[in-house]
Amino acid sequence: MIKQFKTLTNEEREILLKAPALVSVLASCSLNKVNKVQKADAIKLAHLKTFTANPILREYYEEVDKTFETQFDSIVKTYSPFDENKRSALKYEIEQVNLIIGKLENYYGETLYKSLEGYANHVRKAAHSIFQDFIFPLPIQGLSV
Repeated sequence: MIKQFKTLTNEEREILLKAPALVSVLASCSLNKVNKVQKADAIKLAHLKTFTANPILREYYEEVDKTFETQFDSIVKTYSPFDENKRSALKYEIEQVNLIIGKLENYYGETLYKSLEGYANHVRKAAHSIFQDFIFPLPIQGLSV
């Protein structure tokens, strides 16, 4: 068990271990489906985080890596198609992650929060090119990945 999670319930621990998958699904769903490029990037990044994360988060990301792809696929099935109601429900789950992070020791919690935030930003940008973002800021049928 991750020592910083000792004060959490089993359910809270599970939610925190699911957090990168939750964040990844929300960041990679566009036009009511999951972008395959962003999914692949999220899986790769989850694995890389095991080796590149702040040392105090290494154990956390090692645990996340064990079930990330399964969690990701399960979340997609639960919330697909990504209409407004299901996006709201997914955002609610992520809000629960934030509440649980607030229960952790300050430095660890802040580090985890920043890591998940950076992770979400990276996944969100995975399938966007400079061309799409600056020339065509709105999605155009046939150009989106």
